Amino acid sequence: MGNDPGNIGIIAGGGQFPLLFLEAARRAGRTVVVIAHKGETAPEVAAAADAVCWVKLGQLGKVISFFKANRVSEAVFLGSITKTQIFRDVLPDLKGLTLWNKIDRKQDDAILRAVAGALEQEGISVRESTLYLRHLLFPAGLLSRRKPTKEQRQDIEFGWRNARAIGALDIGQCVVVRNRTVLAVEAIDGTDATIRRGGLLAKEKAVVVKVRKPGQDFRFDLPATGLATITTLRSVGAAVLAVEAGQSLLFDPEAMIREADAAGIVVVGVTEREDGTLDF
Repeated sequence: MGNDPGNIGIIAGGGQFPLLFLEAARRAGRTVVVIAHKGETAPEVAAAADAVCWVKLGQLGKVISFFKANRVSEAVFLGSITKTQIFRDVLPDLKGLTLWNKIDRKQDDAILRAVAGALEQEGISVRESTLYLRHLLFPAGLLSRRKPTKEQRQDIEFGWRNARAIGALDIGQCVVVRNRTVLAVEAIDGTDATIRRGGLLAKEKAVVVKVRKPGQDFRFDLPATGLATITTLRSVGAAVLAVEAGQSLLFDPEAMIREADAAGIVVVGVTEREDGTLDF
């Protein structure tokens, strides 16, 4: 029993990431305890958990009490929370309200770091979201049959610099460009909405660039793409998806690339060298 890592807790948002992690953690021999968010977490995640507690955003005291009652020693943050819920569906308890009032900047990283700090003060260590899922990291190089043209390569490089800049400001992780012009910047509405906004302005052939924020904490909000991303790109006639390799998640890669090839969309994993040049 001396090597028993204890139970692991998932603070689960939406999407498939919490379920994939839960299954991988169980294969690793862990008992999995889930905090599920009303209106966000899939019922399948709650059904698969060894123990589950449904909460609303802000119920930090309830989260900590439930984890302690279920002997959780480590926790992970997984899945998306619809960011607009921050303004309409929050029901903070006393602990959550106290923490909220201490946070100067109501932005993703600041909020998540504060919650992680509160958990760690209670003896619950917050681990990276890729703990059992390193194989889901976006690969480097060309994934699609179609290669980027010279003009698209220039757009990727231009978009990369702009995506890095908005990431440094903790605004978002994705930009949409065409002809070295920024058409849309990700904000609270998320990646798919950003692609739709930029794609409509581009009319066609938009280039979408998605990167990890500078100093991005692997415990929180890693960029993620998948089949749904390609469906959105296809709906606006976009031409390219360029994603930072090794720093973001890729779901359903085979189905995603099949769909991209069918639509003639370029998909590429980009690596930045120390001198700032890009490989892709």
